[in-house]
Amino acid sequence: MLESITLPSGLEHVRTTPVFDEATVPEGLRRAHQVAEGVWGVLRVHTGTVTFVDEGSGESRDVPAGGSQVIPPATPHHVEPGEGATFAVEFHR
Repeated sequence: MLESITLPSGLEHVRTTPVFDEATVPEGLRRAHQVAEGVWGVLRVHTGTVTFVDEGSGESRDVPAGGSQVIPPATPHHVEPGEGATFAVEFHR
């Protein structure tokens, strides 16, 4: 279940993307991609709702404003930002 994925302890925050919205989200995030091996991502939704889709399991989750979704390394996924959504992705290793 996507909601139950947590960051392992001992990881260090290495960077955060700019805040994206429907118009500025890179096209690559809208299609299957993955975080590098050894790197964990955290989708942080600021406004609206972003749908996170795990390509491997086919499971999806609507992440609301103030919510987050942990993204394990090497897990194919994509995002679908809803109208008015803003979000960023943090990277940890």
